[in-house]
Amino acid sequence: MKKNVSKFRGSRTCGGGTHKNRRGGGSRGGRGKAGGCKHHFVRNYLNGLAYGKHGFKRPQKMLSYLPIVNVGELDELAEQLVLDAQAQKEGDVFHINLAELYIDKVLGSGMVTKSMVLTVSQCSEKAKTKIEEAGGSVVEYVPSGVEQFPEPQEPFEPVDEKID
Repeated sequence: MKKNVSKFRGSRTCGGGTHKNRRGGGSRGGRGKAGGCKHHFVRNYLNGLAYGKHGFKRPQKMLSYLPIVNVGELDELAEQLVLDAQAQKEGDVFHINLAELYIDKVLGSGMVTKSMVLTVSQCSEKAKTKIEEAGGSVVEYVPSGVEQFPEPQEPFEPVDEKID
């Protein structure tokens, strides 16, 4: 059997009919993903291209990119942090300042076996209870330069006096 390369050598259209055929995207049923739900459905289905809406995108205001750590990870890393001089150990209590490690929040996944005193700006309730059950505590970190205003005791009432 002759190869197509040698079979069509010297031919102008290489078996494609007249010179007007095989022009544009119409000869292949459209360009790109055209006909994915219609005449190219099986091809797209077998390639894993599904049409329609899937899932959703969370609103940007709901997304949080805080650096976090779990209490279980802190429990495992406590000894190593002391060796690296990033934490102190006084007796059986580990003192870890997470603000210096650029960690903003502690979450409650994992087990706590060591008593730790953590200095952090945010801590979940589950993490706080686990740390306190192990004999530790959580100290709230307030960065310098950030003023903490007390909440007003009484609601503000405008005065209806005329100033002359």
